[in-house]
Amino acid sequence: MNFIVRTLVTAVALWLSDLIFTNLEILPPYDGDNVLEYILAVLGVALVFTIISSFVKPIVSIISIPLLILTLGLFYLVINAFVLWLTAWITDQGWFGEWGVEVSGGFWWFIWIALILAVLQAVIGAFAPKKG
Repeated sequence: MNFIVRTLVTAVALWLSDLIFTNLEILPPYDGDNVLEYILAVLGVALVFTIISSFVKPIVSIISIPLLILTLGLFYLVINAFVLWLTAWITDQGWFGEWGVEVSGGFWWFIWIALILAVLQAVIGAFAPKKG
């Protein structure tokens, strides 16, 4: 149940980030006619993002403990940007069809979008149902 709630929170945060940033695009683009296709694309990207966050992010966090201590935790922004980049790369491979996430720009756009995405996840997650 917790995984489903985290995926839905991530989906809403991705949707809001897609509305905020012009450099973030969730494919297929919303053209006004096929809303269901857009919602499924957002949910698919959120699922991939949540899976990567669940498995890859803890490993990278443990490996980068010295950098986290040195930067007083600010290196988490780089780790979140890496998770976003990995999600964009995995969904861009064509394994899932035509949907995915695309970030135009460079490293700093990944950092900026990952920061806003983390803030939105925290705010939306505060209103999400908790375990037991």
